[in-house]
Order: sequence, then structure tokens, then C-alpha cells
Amino acid sequence: MQTNDLPKGFSAGAAQAGFKTKGRDDLGLIVSDTEAVAAGVFTTNVFKAAPVLVCQEVLKKHATARAIVANSGQANACTGEEGLKNCHETQKMVAERLGIEPDTVLTLSTGVIGDQLKMDKWLAAVPELVASLGTRDAEGFTRAFMTTDAFPKFASRDIQLSGGTVRLTTMAKGAGMICPNMATMLCVCLTDAEVDPAEWQALFARCADRTFNRVSVDGDTSTNDTILALANGASGVSITDPADAALFEQELTEILRTTAHMLVKDGEGATKVMHIHVTGADSDRDAEQVARTVGHSQLVKTAIYGRDANWGRIVAAVGRSGVKMKAEDVSVSLCGVDLFRNGQPLAGNFDAQLEEPLKEENIPMEISIGVGPGSYLLEASDLSVGYVKLNSDYRS
Repeated sequence: MQTNDLPKGFSAGAAQAGFKTKGRDDLGLIVSDTEAVAAGVFTTNVFKAAPVLVCQEVLKKHATARAIVANSGQANACTGEEGLKNCHETQKMVAERLGIEPDTVLTLSTGVIGDQLKMDKWLAAVPELVASLGTRDAEGFTRAFMTTDAFPKFASRDIQLSGGTVRLTTMAKGAGMICPNMATMLCVCLTDAEVDPAEWQALFARCADRTFNRVSVDGDTSTNDTILALANGASGVSITDPADAALFEQELTEILRTTAHMLVKDGEGATKVMHIHVTGADSDRDAEQVARTVGHSQLVKTAIYGRDANWGRIVAAVGRSGVKMKAEDVSVSLCGVDLFRNGQPLAGNFDAQLEEPLKEENIPMEISIGVGPGSYLLEASDLSVGYVKLNSDYRS
């Protein structure tokens, strides 16, 4: 059963192009009835995929869009000039059917790096894709660009502003190669609020930095990472009042945080999410460096997967982070149990104390460096046998 969870003035469709697996939607489309203000945040990988480059072209040119087309099964990354040409051709295919300009179509792709787009399959599927508009909801669009995801990741919320109600909807995919800035992760954020075009990019980038840039599955930053945001103003509610602007930014941050958490929860083979909170660093940047060193440590991740109260792995990762600290100032707690302080372990039967807490899905970890005001919170998944299996035969 389809639900009307998209903001006003947006419609979604999907089609089965057969890019990799037959019998499932692998091509999705979002269309705004009117021109929408657009913003985007992209991978920092040097090898940016063709769809990333095309989106950056569009945003640099006019920062508005009418449509987003997303496919799974082909990343169109490291594909050279042919890849760029093919990506532009997909814009034209969709635009011609919609009666809009090609450079108002934003592109998202995910799949194996190096494969060229199967243009014959695109040509055959686009008519069905456009004809399907209005038959999919947020979940339906999200399923069209899933890969190894165990479940579709989408969320919607209504926000009551002084001028009326606006809606935010997010749709994302991602299960592996998750380590912003940013991750193998694609996300679309839609709103029917009327936003200031000059401020939309800065606002969205701030919210993404607080959320998507604070999650990690495996420490790998992909070639295709993209978050796109469209605001079409179809609600008739303009965000001009400072109180409304503050509330809208808070709600946008929260829905992006919810969506980003889904990515970590659904990390390939993941069974747990570590909430690594580092405090007492010289700066937030130093705190981030410590958090990421711990969150990316294979020894820490496998210990958490195995429910092993091995605090020594955490302390060792903290100590090799490259951040200025003194051993005697560092303290560590896991699931609310104090483990380490003043350069040595505290008294206690940690295996017994943590036996039940480590069975939980969410694992809080508190680390204090004890030298300054800097802090950072990172969500990171554990590392399981399932991750190894999925990624050892991903292409087969």
C-alpha cells in the first residue's frame, strides 16, 4: 500500500531496467511540479563518479532542479569521458519525456566501479519510468536504488511553522563503503517549504556535517557519495522568521541524523552501532580524530561484534590517534561501566558487568582525553563475518 509521504508538489516513480537483477526496480525518479531550489553535498574522493560531476555542474550553473534520477547496478565511476557523456544522455532521455530542460535533471548512481552505463537498457526503461510517476512513495523510490541494503531507509516529518505546515522527507541507501566525507551513500531530501536560495546550500551543508559526516561503517569513502536537497515551496510557507528558520534547521538536522543512523545500523553485516563520544580534547577536530581512530579500528570493531569487554583495544586506538594527550589523563567507559582511568584499569569484573549490555544493538562509549573543551560524537558499526562474506564476493 502506497502512502502519501512525499512533500507537496513532488511525485515519484520507478522501473525495472534489468541493470543487474531482473524482477526488481532499479531505476527511480523524483519530479517537482515546479522549479525547486537545489543543494548538494558530495564525496571528497578524488575519483568522483560521473553523476557526481554532473550534479556539481548543475548546482554551479543555477542551483535549481526539476528532477532526480537514480539507478542501482552501475556506479558510472572511473568511466572517463564516455561515462560523462552517458550520464548527460540519461539527463536528456528523462528530460525529453518530462518536457523539461536536461540540465534541470540531477543524477545518482550506485553499483560496481568501472562499469559503463547500459544505455540500451536505459533507453528501454525510461518511458516506463516516466509513466510510473505518482505510483511510488518514499519507500518505493528508495527501493529502486538499494544495493546490499537490508531494508529501505526513508523518513518523513511535518513541521509546524508560523505560516503553516511544511514537510521534510528523506530517502537514502548505503550499507558498505560508509565513511564520510561522505560515504557509499546516496540520499535525497525533499521539502515543500519555500527557502532562501542564497542560504539553502549553506544550511543544508551544516546539517549534513552534523549528521551524515558523523557516521562510519568501514572507513572507506566512495566515489559516488551524494546528498541532494530540493525545496519547491509548494506548501506556500516561506521560512523568513528567525524562529521558524531555527526550528526548520533543527528539524532538518534531526531527520538527517535519523537517516544517517539507519545507514550505520544497516552496515554490511553490522549487528551493533557504537556511539563513540570523545570529550576533553584540545579541539573538536582532535576529538574527531580520536573518535574516528577508535571507530575504524578493526580490533575494536571485532571486539564489539564478539561482545568482548576488551578495553585495551579501545585504549590502544586512542593512544595511536596522533592527538596530544597524557596517558594519565585518559578515561574510558563502555555501556556506562567505567573501565580505565589514570593510566590503568579500574577494579571490577568487566566481563560479567558487560555481558548483558554488550548484547544490545546500541553500544555507548565514553572517552575523555582530559586536556581541553573539544568534543565529538561518531556512530560506527561493528565488523562481523557477514561484512567479510558480502565484500569478498560482491561482484559475483
